[in-house]
Amino acid sequence: MSEAAAPARLPLRLKMYHGLGSIAYGVKDNGFSTFLLLFYNQVLGMDAKLVSFALMLALVLDAFVDPVIGYLSDQTHTRWGRRLPWLYLAPIPLAFAWFALWTPGGEGAPGFWHLVVVAVIVRSLVSCCEVPSVALLPELTRDYDERTTLMRYRYLFGWAGGLLMLFLAYDVFLAKSLLAVEGYYQYGLFGGLLMAATVLISAAGQHRWAARWPDRRPSAFSLGTAFREIRESLTHPAFLVLLAAGAIAYTSQGITFSISNYLYLFIWRFSPEAFMIYPWVLFASVVGTFLLVGPAHRRFGKRTTAIAGGLIGMVFWVTPFVLRHLHLWPIEGSVASTAGLFAFFFLANLFSVAVMISGGSMIADIVEASEVQTGRRSEGTFFAGNFFMQKCATGLGIFVTGLLVDLAGIPEKADPAKVPESVVDNFSFYYCVLVILCAIVSSLIFRYYPIDREDHEARVAALAAAETGTAR
Repeated sequence: MSEAAAPARLPLRLKMYHGLGSIAYGVKDNGFSTFLLLFYNQVLGMDAKLVSFALMLALVLDAFVDPVIGYLSDQTHTRWGRRLPWLYLAPIPLAFAWFALWTPGGEGAPGFWHLVVVAVIVRSLVSCCEVPSVALLPELTRDYDERTTLMRYRYLFGWAGGLLMLFLAYDVFLAKSLLAVEGYYQYGLFGGLLMAATVLISAAGQHRWAARWPDRRPSAFSLGTAFREIRESLTHPAFLVLLAAGAIAYTSQGITFSISNYLYLFIWRFSPEAFMIYPWVLFASVVGTFLLVGPAHRRFGKRTTAIAGGLIGMVFWVTPFVLRHLHLWPIEGSVASTAGLFAFFFLANLFSVAVMISGGSMIADIVEASEVQTGRRSEGTFFAGNFFMQKCATGLGIFVTGLLVDLAGIPEKADPAKVPESVVDNFSFYYCVLVILCAIVSSLIFRYYPIDREDHEARVAALAAAETGTAR
């Protein structure tokens, strides 16, 4: 069946199967962001600086692997299509690699290069699942709104996978102690099985829609051709706009994620109960985004939704900090303060996730714009390029967080109750200034994204007409 002949409205089960494939990415993000440093440092006894450097090095190496995986998946030519072979082959090795990451074995602390190699293998195998999976999105439909719907399901399932692992870690695997090595073995085993199962089920569920010979044969492979075609795709003007806006937005997100525990401990004085409830507040906000972003795209378009979402999300996020500075906020750590923060952060995350969903859906629309110019469909290359940007920006955000902590003067091993108020105020001020600047600059760049609904639908109609003429 020709891609152009794909139905405009996709069945619900296909949307669910497609979204299910993002759970592996959510599991990976949860493990790397929340537990890996603690496990290798405090449980296995590896120096914290070495762990941090190893994870940063693995992130950089993996970022350069992504465009290659995307290009190779674009070039794959089988009767099962371009993406499904990857989704059937990569999950099982990923499950073993993920388990190995949490069961290094041997006596004493693991070596630096051991962690780097295993982390790179895990990240690369996750990319072998996630890049082809999300690259299926533009192949399944060319409809402007259905692409948003598929992206909504991907974000919903991705967040669900990460929060499920967070819940199981705190309440099951590590319930007795965050420093119990056996709990991490269980965490690694369950996570590996969950990753493999969800990717394989997702692939099998999409098989009847995605398993077909690609419409075009790939160009003859050579390194020169590969790099030329990757560069040609990734320098498309619309994609460069999204890269620039996304780089700033994801840097801000990287700062917020890596600085969050500092904010909750030193400024907002979260209780243990608040830390347990907060992930569910975030997930509820993602559900809210899932429900609202589709109607927003239909009424306002993707570009306007991304611009408004970034600015409104920023306002809700910084408002509690501003009110605290003006002495108009309840006492930090009180029930009123924590409940108020949950309300503001729910709304802030709702609009911020809308920006990410809009950006992902806009990347899908660039595929046809590039196809008109190059005669190739390069879904994998575009989404891999986006992952490259995200990883680099996230790494930069983590680096900036370290600078902020040092600039504000927060000492090592500090007791939150004993840090001077002036230090906390400076820390809050520097962070808010960065968040505000990033939101404004990112929104200004988004204004230059050139593809709207009318442009996309006219381009899809022209491509369909050309394909029909060629078939005759």
